[in-house]
Amino acid sequence: MSKAWHQHYPVGCNTEISEQLPTSMAAMFRSAVDKYSDQDAYQSFGQSLTYSDIDRLSEQFAAYLQQKTGVKKGDRVAVMCPNSFGFAISMWGIIRAGGVQVSVNPLYLPHELENQLNDAQVETIIIFSASTQVLAEVVENTPIKNIIVVNLDDLIGKGLPNTPVDPRITQFTEFTEALEAGKKLHFKAPDLCLDDLIFLQYTGGTTGLSKGAMLSHGNLVSNIHQYREIAGDRIDYGKEVVITAIPMYHIFALCANTLCYFSFGSVNVLITNPRDMPSFVETWKHTNATFFTGVNTLFNGLVHTPGFDQIDFSSLKLSIGGGAPVQQAVSDKWKAITGKGIKEGYGLSETSPVLSLNLTADADYVNGIGIPIPSTDISIRDEEGHAVAQGESGELCAKGPQIMQGYWQNEAATAESMTEDGYFKTGDIAMLDDQGFFHIVDRKKDMILVSGFNVFPTEIEAEVAKMEGVLESACIGVEDEKSGGSPQTLVVKKDPDLSVEQVIAFCKTKMTAYKVPRHVVFIDEIPKSTVGKLLRRELRNY
Repeated sequence: MSKAWHQHYPVGCNTEISEQLPTSMAAMFRSAVDKYSDQDAYQSFGQSLTYSDIDRLSEQFAAYLQQKTGVKKGDRVAVMCPNSFGFAISMWGIIRAGGVQVSVNPLYLPHELENQLNDAQVETIIIFSASTQVLAEVVENTPIKNIIVVNLDDLIGKGLPNTPVDPRITQFTEFTEALEAGKKLHFKAPDLCLDDLIFLQYTGGTTGLSKGAMLSHGNLVSNIHQYREIAGDRIDYGKEVVITAIPMYHIFALCANTLCYFSFGSVNVLITNPRDMPSFVETWKHTNATFFTGVNTLFNGLVHTPGFDQIDFSSLKLSIGGGAPVQQAVSDKWKAITGKGIKEGYGLSETSPVLSLNLTADADYVNGIGIPIPSTDISIRDEEGHAVAQGESGELCAKGPQIMQGYWQNEAATAESMTEDGYFKTGDIAMLDDQGFFHIVDRKKDMILVSGFNVFPTEIEAEVAKMEGVLESACIGVEDEKSGGSPQTLVVKKDPDLSVEQVIAFCKTKMTAYKVPRHVVFIDEIPKSTVGKLLRRELRNY
């Protein structure tokens, strides 16, 4: 059945992925390793590991997991590491051993880590040495039996400073020791199929206790092939250089960079600490990057970092933004420096993650999240679950082979997230315009009701971002006796002389009266997650 957005598919792009898929991510791994054996797969701190290195090391680690920790097909194994060789090798080792990776934010607080380990019933954890203090606080309250510690200098050998393991953790194995032991152990590849789980990807932690989205090998294999179909000749197999700055434990970088572009024979340049912008820029200078993924705040931070505009961007072909709407002001600055605009994508942990992409219109900024990728249907629905007319706003609901199997051990949450006809309810408010492009209006829960009118924070943030004296901003709703709710904008200044009155006056020229913030607060930094998403609940403390 033809959809409004199919008219925008590139020439030769099928509306459905029709080719036979690999039987698992392990099979996709084997295909990539055989094809690109001698090429670099990952780079970190100037060191490289080839595809054959990753093959050898991940098999050693898989053997260690099977023989020394007892990991069997379907067992959950936690990885709590930043972007590093340790993360990549652990991930492929877990996949090849048939385990289910539980990706953990290395900056989690103790109670967040405890909840996740208990919910997933994790007995083995691969953890960055700097995060062992957090584990030490709660390990006795979890099922953890095996602790494998990754250090910053592992497989780098440049004397990078390693944080000592917390002294309360007395029983652990160094990651390099596990690899060495694995050389002498037998690895037995399990039988894997597309229905087997590969990740428990926890989501929703910024708003409450997180839930584990059950992602299968089929979900990830499908999403990779869906992207490959729509990207077409934008992919130069065996030659792409990918900068991976978004944390690999986040679904965006996990699928797009670490899995997808690995299968294309690319090299992933790993940025361990993207918050160190000067160091990040210095690394980029020595990298002929062709592909970059980021979030709005990361793009914004880079364009305001000295030296970024001195990089040679002639090799850069594609920059994709996700995680939150990409503001036009940021995209315009990015294009002015790099010569390339930012292409926006959309998805969630529950959707493996990509649902739509905006790869059209190379010449100009195009607002919105573009069009659904092949084999994906998007339906915009009202509160009663009925499809709304084109041009009207409603909740974005999606169906496709990349949609999760459900939430781990949470049937109620799974049922609540699905429509009766099998669409996943994203919680995002969106609309389909008359040209056949989708637009995210805002998160359903973040909408501000002002005198009966719906006001969406992202719309206000996008306009304030265009103001010369503003570095970045965020908007929340606060209670108001007269109107019920009122927008409050929090602003980080670029111009120290910027005043509240100037911000409000600017907003009055850009938006209708009820959307204009009645309150403007200047702050030093917008609170964000490690991925760069605004933490709106923390904004309420200002």
